[in-house]
Order: sequence, then structure tokens, then C-alpha cells
Amino acid sequence: MTITNSFETKKETTKLQQSKKTDWRELIFKYLFLFSATLGMLSLITIAYFIFREGFAAFQTFGVTGIVLGNDWLPPALYGIAPMIVASVVSTAGAVLLGVPIGVLTAIFIAEVAPKRLADIIRPMVELLAGIPSVVYGFFGLVIIVPMIQSIFNVPAGNTILAGIIVLAVMILPTVITVSESSIRAVPKTYKEGSLALGASSIFTIFKLLVPAARSGIMTGIILGIARALGETMAIIMVMGNAPAMPEGILDSARTLTANIAIEMSYATGLHASALYATGIVLLLFIMGLNAVLLYLNRERAR
Repeated sequence: MTITNSFETKKETTKLQQSKKTDWRELIFKYLFLFSATLGMLSLITIAYFIFREGFAAFQTFGVTGIVLGNDWLPPALYGIAPMIVASVVSTAGAVLLGVPIGVLTAIFIAEVAPKRLADIIRPMVELLAGIPSVVYGFFGLVIIVPMIQSIFNVPAGNTILAGIIVLAVMILPTVITVSESSIRAVPKTYKEGSLALGASSIFTIFKLLVPAARSGIMTGIILGIARALGETMAIIMVMGNAPAMPEGILDSARTLTANIAIEMSYATGLHASALYATGIVLLLFIMGLNAVLLYLNRERAR
């Protein structure tokens, strides 16, 4: 009995020692994760503080309404960015309306419809689209899309909002397709098997069961696509004409918020530079607000 009790005591001691080691590892990784999360939050706070500090002078001089609702951008006298806001919203909304349905349907095709061999070919091609630099998309739009729009619609120049919409729609496809496909594949197979066993068709199962079950991931892909479209600069500069005037239609030239900053920041000084930082503030608040609304709607529908 004494030998047995001694053996059990040593065994329990060994387990306690192992648990202590495991606790140390868990503690280290816990604080490592906390540090990473804190670093990300501090990065966002630092960027926001810097932009707000630099753009405060413009808001103080011209007022929030003078900048946000102003229709004229004529440095060094006028700094109205309403035309840029309209151009950014219209180009992004058009890209989402055009690109998201194509992206989601492509993701469904790759994940559920296409044979494995065909899916293995399409998937890396889609992923390759994400690695193409923005300037290449801009060249594509400048050489192919802009002349095509000029010829089809018989306009003086094809550098229009429509050209920007088409280019942005192509650029957001990799993000929407990749995230949506991963979300659809993550749905448990028992969902599909149960639906098919009850006599439902494959198309009914996809659109009434799999897609709603993967809605959270699909919405994430859409949000990332919207952020990509709103933040795009180089390709937009090359295809939209960059006229700082209020557009009257999608066949007019326009300048987005990001393009406005990129074009003029290199030589701007004083209030001009501060107005460009104020443009960045509006863009940052717009993106954060839009993401917050989409995340809230996604969370409410998931309940």
C-alpha cells in the first residue's frame, strides 16, 4: 500500500508540474494576443489623431459645412469637397452593384457547382487577381475601357465615372470571391446532406440554406470589397479624369476623395495641406461609419 500511495503521489506531482508549465504557456500566449490586439488599436488611434490634428486648421478656418458641403475646390481660396464625396459614393456603389453579384455567384460556382478539376483551375486564377498591382488595373482601364466607353457612348473622353465603376468592380472581385467561397465551404456538410435527403434540389439548397448560413462571411467579403473600392487611388486617377467638379452623370469626369489627396499632397502647403488632411478625415469617418452600419445589420440579421 505504501509503495502504491507513493507512486500515485509522484504521478499527481508530475501532473501538477505539467499543468504549471501549460499555464505558463497559456499565460504567455494570452499576453501575446493582448499585445497584438492593443497594437492594432493603438495604430488606428495614432493614425486618426495625426489626421485630425493636421486637418483641424482647415475645419477651423472654413467650417465643417464649408468643406463638406462646398461645391468648389479652388485652392487657395475654396476647399469644398462635396463633388469628391459624390464621386466616391457613386463609383463605390456602382462597383458594389456590379461586382458583388458576380463575385458571390462565382464563389457559389467554385464551392458547390464546379467539378473539382475546374474549381482547382478557377480558384488560383481568382487569387492571382488579388496580386495584380493597382497601376496595372489602371493601365487596363486606360487602354481598354476608356476608349470603349468613348466609342460606345460617343462622348468627348472616356475618362468617366463609368470607367471607374468598371475598374473598381473588377478589383473587388478577388476579395468578395475568396471570402465568400471560404464561408460557403465552412458551412457543415450535414446541412446540405439533410436538405438533399428531404428532397430539395441543389439550387434550392444553395440559395435557401447554404448562402443564408454563410451570410456572415459573405457580408465580411462585401465590407472588405467596399473598403477596397473606397480606398483605391492609382487606378481611379488613371481612368476617371480627375475633374474637381460636381458630376451630373456617370459619363462625366470626376475626382474621388483619395485621388484628390494623392494628386495635390506633393505640393500643398499651409491651409491647402490642411484641407487635404480634412479630406482624409471625411474619408476615414465615412469608411468607419459604413463598416459599422454593415456590421450592425449583419449582426441583427444573424439573431
